[in-house]
Amino acid sequence: MNMGFKYCLLLLFLAAALLFSSCGVAKEEPRQESKALTWELGSNRGNLGKFLDMLKETYPEIELDFISYTGGNYTGYSWAQMRADDIPDIFVTPHMVDRDLAKERLADLSSYSFVNGFSNAILDQVSIDGGIYLLPLNNAMYGIYYNKTLMEEKGWEAPSNFDELEALCKEIQEEGLIPGIVGTNLTGGPFSTVFNLAKTSWLTTPEGVEWEKDFLAGDATAKGTWEETMEYVQRYIDIGMLQTDPEDRNTAQLILDYLGNRKAVFCTAVLSVNITEFPDTGDELGMMPFISEDGGKNIYMYSPSCYLGISKRLTEPGNEEKLEDAIQILSLLYSKEGQETLIDKETPCVMSALSSDVVGKDSLIYDAQQALWQGRAFPMTYARWENILSEIGQAYKEWFRGENGMDGKACIDRMDELQQDYLNHSDVLDFCESTADFTLEETGILLGKALGSAAGADAVMVPFGGLHEGNVELKAGVTGKLYKGKINVEVANTITPSVDGKYAVMTMTGAQAKELEAAGFDAVGDGNPFPYLLVVRGNKELQDDTSYQVAFFLDGYTEETAKKYDAQVYDGSLREFLKKWLEEQKTVSPDGNPWE
Repeated sequence: MNMGFKYCLLLLFLAAALLFSSCGVAKEEPRQESKALTWELGSNRGNLGKFLDMLKETYPEIELDFISYTGGNYTGYSWAQMRADDIPDIFVTPHMVDRDLAKERLADLSSYSFVNGFSNAILDQVSIDGGIYLLPLNNAMYGIYYNKTLMEEKGWEAPSNFDELEALCKEIQEEGLIPGIVGTNLTGGPFSTVFNLAKTSWLTTPEGVEWEKDFLAGDATAKGTWEETMEYVQRYIDIGMLQTDPEDRNTAQLILDYLGNRKAVFCTAVLSVNITEFPDTGDELGMMPFISEDGGKNIYMYSPSCYLGISKRLTEPGNEEKLEDAIQILSLLYSKEGQETLIDKETPCVMSALSSDVVGKDSLIYDAQQALWQGRAFPMTYARWENILSEIGQAYKEWFRGENGMDGKACIDRMDELQQDYLNHSDVLDFCESTADFTLEETGILLGKALGSAAGADAVMVPFGGLHEGNVELKAGVTGKLYKGKINVEVANTITPSVDGKYAVMTMTGAQAKELEAAGFDAVGDGNPFPYLLVVRGNKELQDDTSYQVAFFLDGYTEETAKKYDAQVYDGSLREFLKKWLEEQKTVSPDGNPWE
């Protein structure tokens, strides 16, 4: 190949090519075969910036078309693409949600040499029926943080079993300090705390894995299984390890305040910190595992920043060159030099995916890295729990705080209630159905109808996202397509922009609205506008000399436009507007659902 590596402005989604220009949004045409590899980086674009520079220098002949996705549910959207068989050539997802579908849609990477750089423990975690279809970009390690300097000054050593932890907590309290603080600002914190303690005993065993699968399918209950874990969590509460912050601040603030100011010794957190010492005192930060009762299964948790795979279609005849390019990219990414581009002093909890990249013994995550390679670290629980995770976490939070009579038994009951309620009311959760796959333009029109109906406007100016030179993206733009199937809140969020909460209405003539549509949205003032699409009530033609009320997305217009057309800003969530509108429609199709 002699075509240059380039940062394209395409919003290609594999079924079709939607080309934007400064004059508006062109109709999608049948997908033309291209030598360029499509790659959707999602929220990981910033992490990969240095690597992409290295890739450009190493393989300047490889042509890439980057797809922009800045919607509100990247995990959900990546798997919606997978279900619709509409994934990019290089597939990226934050979580491994559906292993069977991954095997069906992705190429098996197990025979390529770069896989040999991973530890057997990692490969065992991602293996699907003996094949490797998704690999972690790198891994963020999680455990229990503590003030290492304070511990050393007091002559305290990190405990290795619960009896030692209990004795240490007693000494800490005698010193007038709090043993441990736990982050509850987000309910995912309490959820992970309880589940991580469960993983120090049974939840990571084959029986535990089977229970989780059965529970989520409605074939098992928490009652009769979780009692010993809840008793163990209660012991953590009783010794002062899971105290909560009255102000409910975020975990980063808790670490800086409680540990940095020596109010507490430990902090149980699902957080990848960006410090190794506290700025005001110079105290060093340490990290220890979640302690099991007898010390025989002290564990760390890890979470890949994302997983990468290659579309199986690249293994089909005629795609040999693309497959070769994709393998070269992953080979470079999973080389020592490639992994080094992903880690710096701001990421002390992030470790290379390669087993050969050993961190120093004085590193914050040295023990965690050893644990990962030795099979003493496990992935964070998230995938498939999304629908009830927040509510379960809220129950645990109330337990930690002693509120509403919540205890271990009540939490078990609540887990069963929430899961059964979710399974029994799927007809309520699925409030609409798409009868066909939408193009990106058709999805934008649908969002315009939802906002226009809620705002009582005559028209809506819908911005579309994309990738501009310099990795400039538009968070306010439409970048996700609606696919055929049932629609719930998670699906609806895949097509809405990630910014939300307000909208604007401006008064302009039909001629001015059409002129603005043609000019596009110059979001960063670089003369390279993102495209607009004008969606009009009743699909009518705006009259040039008539004045209209035109609605705009949050952050979907320039200050100059706002001043020129007297923008009136209102509170109101596009996501909520979309949900209400879809509920009213019952079913949606690309050529249906008129906005009258």
